[in-house]
Order: sequence, then C-alpha cells, then structure tokens
Amino acid sequence: MKFSAFIVLLASLVILSCNSDYTPRPKGYFKIDFPERKYQVFDQAGYPYSFEYPVYAKIVKDSTYFGEATENPWWINVDFPQFAGRIYISYKEIGRNKFDTLIKHSYLLTGKHSSKAYSIDDSALATKNGVHGMFFTVGGDVATANQFFLTDTTRHFLRGALYFDATPNADSLGIVNQFLLEDLKHLINTFRWKN
Repeated sequence: MKFSAFIVLLASLVILSCNSDYTPRPKGYFKIDFPERKYQVFDQAGYPYSFEYPVYAKIVKDSTYFGEATENPWWINVDFPQFAGRIYISYKEIGRNKFDTLIKHSYLLTGKHSSKAYSIDDSALATKNGVHGMFFTVGGDVATANQFFLTDTTRHFLRGALYFDATPNADSLGIVNQFLLEDLKHLINTFRWKN
C-alpha cells in the first residue's frame, strides 16, 4: 500500500511540475551567408570557349570520367567550395559525334533523375552571343536540379550540370540552388565560342 501511494505521489509531482506550455518547433537549417556577386573571365588559351564565372568559385581541370581519361582536354569543373557544389562541364566536338546523338544523350542523362523527380522542365535558350541550347530544371530530391547544354549546332557542344556533395534534399539545398542558379544564368549569358 505504501509503495502504491509513493507511485501516485511521484506521478502527481511529475504532472504538476510540468506547468510550462510545450511548443513544437519545425526542423530548421543553418543560416547561409551568401557572398557578394562578382565575376571573372575564364578565357584560357587552347580552349574553344570562354565565359564569366563567380570570384567565389574556382576552375579545376577535369582529367578523369569515372576513372577513365576524358574524351578531350577541355573538360572542366567550376567548384564552389563554400557550398560543396560543382558544375561539371564536358565539351564534345560535333564533327566527331553526331549532333542528334549528343542531344539525345543530354536528355537521357537528365531523364535518369525521373525516378526521384516530381518534374522535369526544359526551356530553349538563345543568347546575344549566338549560343543556343537547352536548360533543364529538375524538381524534387534529385542529385542535380539544374542542367544545360550549349551548342552552335555545327562544331561545338558543351554540357553542364550542377551537383552538390550532399544527400539530395530539395528543401535544404533549395536556397543554395536558387543562389547558384543566377550564377549559372550568368555563365550561360556570357558564354562564347572562340572559333
């Protein structure tokens, strides 16, 4: 009987001591301080293209493609160390590859995200520099939400995709994707073929 009374007394104390209201808090993400937008020119000798990219990014020559050598020496990555992001840029000459095959391959690579994506939107683009292409926006928890290809339809074909070194989560990556989307647009709008 004393043990039962002790349990009731203890339970009463626990219940009465909790007089503050509980407020559930939504999950949150770290605050990200974005740098000021400034751009520099990538125009190295021997490369068939040039463009402007952010000063908070760095260009790294891509020398391997899944452990194999790249098709040509003009593959690069635009790294964003602050965001653990990278734009993979691959270049192909149309003379060595069929134009239709390059286009189909770009759509195929984008389509590989369809199992996780809730939408895939493509939009044709043409810049004042005479560069044409397609921009893909992939919605959902996908590895790359922004991809594109640029071409002159006769000699040059370039494909780019923005990836993050993080588990795909559209909510947590959304703000960074939105910030870097402006840099992708700037890269595309300043892009030029050299010959």
